[in-house]
Amino acid sequence: MKRREFLITNSKVAVMAPFIPSMFSYEGLERKRDNPTMPDWVVQLIRQNDQSLKSILERTEADPSSPQFGSVVDGVGMVTAHSVTSLIKTALNALISEPSAYFGDQRLIEVVGAAVGVLLKLQHADGTIDLVTTNFHSTPDTGFIVKWLAPGYRLLAASDVPNTDRITKPLWTFLERAGEALKVGGIHTPNHRWVVCSALAELHKISPEPGYRKRAEQWLAERIDLDSDGQYNERSSYIYSSLSNRVLISTARGFDMPELLDYVRKNLAMTFYYIHPNGEIVTEASGRQDNSIVGFLENYYYPYRYLAIQDKNPQFAAACRLIEQTAFSKVTGFLHYFLEDPSLWQELPGSTPLPVSYSKLFTHSGLARIRRGNYDASILANSAAFFNFHKKEAVLQGIRFASAFFGKGQFVSEHIEEGAGTFILKSSLEGPYSQPLPVEHLPNDGDWEKMPRALRPQSEVQRYHAQVVISEVDGGFALDVEIGGTDQVPFALEFIFRPGGTFSGVEAHDSLPGVYFLKSGMGAYKAGEDTIAFGPGHHTHQWVDIRGGLPRTGSPTVYLTGMTPFRERLLIT
Repeated sequence: MKRREFLITNSKVAVMAPFIPSMFSYEGLERKRDNPTMPDWVVQLIRQNDQSLKSILERTEADPSSPQFGSVVDGVGMVTAHSVTSLIKTALNALISEPSAYFGDQRLIEVVGAAVGVLLKLQHADGTIDLVTTNFHSTPDTGFIVKWLAPGYRLLAASDVPNTDRITKPLWTFLERAGEALKVGGIHTPNHRWVVCSALAELHKISPEPGYRKRAEQWLAERIDLDSDGQYNERSSYIYSSLSNRVLISTARGFDMPELLDYVRKNLAMTFYYIHPNGEIVTEASGRQDNSIVGFLENYYYPYRYLAIQDKNPQFAAACRLIEQTAFSKVTGFLHYFLEDPSLWQELPGSTPLPVSYSKLFTHSGLARIRRGNYDASILANSAAFFNFHKKEAVLQGIRFASAFFGKGQFVSEHIEEGAGTFILKSSLEGPYSQPLPVEHLPNDGDWEKMPRALRPQSEVQRYHAQVVISEVDGGFALDVEIGGTDQVPFALEFIFRPGGTFSGVEAHDSLPGVYFLKSGMGAYKAGEDTIAFGPGHHTHQWVDIRGGLPRTGSPTVYLTGMTPFRERLLIT
């Protein structure tokens, strides 16, 4: 029977289950759809996990007669350690959860046992696996898989579900081999150290082999990479900061190192100031692949809940409740934390409000954050999109400008200077011309590459400077923009908006879709119930793709164009 035929046949009884749990009966296992001691939110996660499992099974070879039995293809048609792990992790959560449609399902146990066999074939002799998009024989990516699978192993081994050794025996073989790699292998990035430590801690809970702790202590001796702002080295607010929090908790618990929790507390407290009015998290200062993506706080739910309960912290509890309102469906991937630790099922402490009115400079991250109730702004150093402005539904994703100054006039400020109620961004450039190379440096063959420009005298040096001073005004912000130095340099300033809204007060470009000009007065962008007003306009030319400037983003963008010198106060409200 082929994969899709099997799924269709077994989905005729219940929409949520491609298998029929009731077709199997076994002594001592009572099917219960609701555990009375389990809170509704955990039951909700279990049922969301069922939906994830159903989707993965559609990509799984479930025919025992097939040579590919247990294989799971990813989105590009490959069978990888990560695609197979997605099935194993998700299925283990379901198999031991009474509210799940897959609870104790023996056919699923066969499929997962086969998938573990596939995983073993993908494991190298040194115990590592590959992240086929980039890393091969990768200790850190092995660590990621171990930290996902070890809790599932423990849950299944401790359950009353029959025939679990079909999974646990080969899975322990995989985990034990991986542990040998984790005890000796290297890493690439700062967070990899803590992922490896966490994986070692998870293995230590199963088998307290001294080598696991010894290796973790070697990494931990480097000390946790948390700056005085409360941010980790990679500044990856959506992905890796939350990951570091989770794995440090796992390490603290697995090796009885409660001092590690202080780092988590500091990052969680800092993250209060990274929240937009609609619950999204600020990502523009990230040094990793989550830079400028749209994301919420779901990855922080476990750390906030764990420490809200342990510390009786009402603000951490408030953060949990915010996540429950804005992104709870995305918490499903962390279900194993809540299945293994029923202490997290208890009621959260009462909430106290999260900060919603503040102005803070995070020096190490090159980020200033200002929030006033239902709107906020981020100011960024080392970023071409140096300012953004959020209301709940209307979003100005960024402001940029570039000048045609020797092909290098994209405005980027290396630092944020804090003044009296202001934040200041600056950039200065030079554009020299070169004189003949001194005769003593001339090559004999006229080869240009042998004539270093640094040895040529300079002349006609052109200079360029730009400055933006950002201050608060009623309902928003003023940006005092000054561009000068060399005169008559064309520039284009961009207001880049999140798609989905409508403009007024602007004129569409005659040939470029999504490009508009604000020629005079104020423009407005409306999305949902929110409107952002911006301007005044300025328009002296149609050139938007300035040489040396960054390419257009593809989002709806309004341009102000002009020539230097330029001095204007722009308002965003």
